[in-house]
Amino acid sequence: MFLSLTNIKKSFGQGDSRVEVLKGIDLSIEKGEFCVLLGPSGSGKSTLLNIIGGIDRADSGQITIEGELMEKMTAKRLSQYRRKHLGYVFQMYNLIPNLTVRENIEVGAYLSDHALDVDELLDTLGLSAHQKKLPNQLSGGQQQRTAIGRAIVKNPDILLCDEPTGALDYKTSKEILKLIETVNQKYGNTVVMVTHNDAIKDMADRVVRIRDGMIRKNYLNDHKVSAQELDW
Repeated sequence: MFLSLTNIKKSFGQGDSRVEVLKGIDLSIEKGEFCVLLGPSGSGKSTLLNIIGGIDRADSGQITIEGELMEKMTAKRLSQYRRKHLGYVFQMYNLIPNLTVRENIEVGAYLSDHALDVDELLDTLGLSAHQKKLPNQLSGGQQQRTAIGRAIVKNPDILLCDEPTGALDYKTSKEILKLIETVNQKYGNTVVMVTHNDAIKDMADRVVRIRDGMIRKNYLNDHKVSAQELDW
């Protein structure tokens, strides 16, 4: 199994204000799988994504990635792992304002020993004509495409997406989802996407419904559709 989580628990706060956010998560994801973590705000899905990405630590439980236990990684090894093997796409684009589209993507390439070809990726992203523009000269969708490019140029094993369409309109959201779908199919990266949009589950290989810090449903999608066919 490529990615395996066993009895992951996480709480925040102390004493009477202590809140259990994750209450024992068991989840396995295959290499190259497109997995959607679906649930309402406050369900624990973003916390789970941050733990998978090594941004946060679980209170207990185990995460195994390609046979390596994350809990046994030193701080240096965990930093190397995040840099070399993980790509992050957030709702906010977090682009470097004084760098062009191309330069923002190249920042990601510098972190990898096996980066993708930047020109080919710009073409895949539909950004070739905009590569010399600064972020403030771009639309929201173009900024998110650039953020995806920066994450994917490293050719990461896992692409973690936290509400990547949350700040976008319907048409642009579908374009970004199509792009993530293309990236998953073209480069074979495992995608784990957090969303509260129920329609997005239909494009995923695996759907994991989370509520109140627990997995309520975990199933493979027998009737997967393309991003272009989604409607909400």
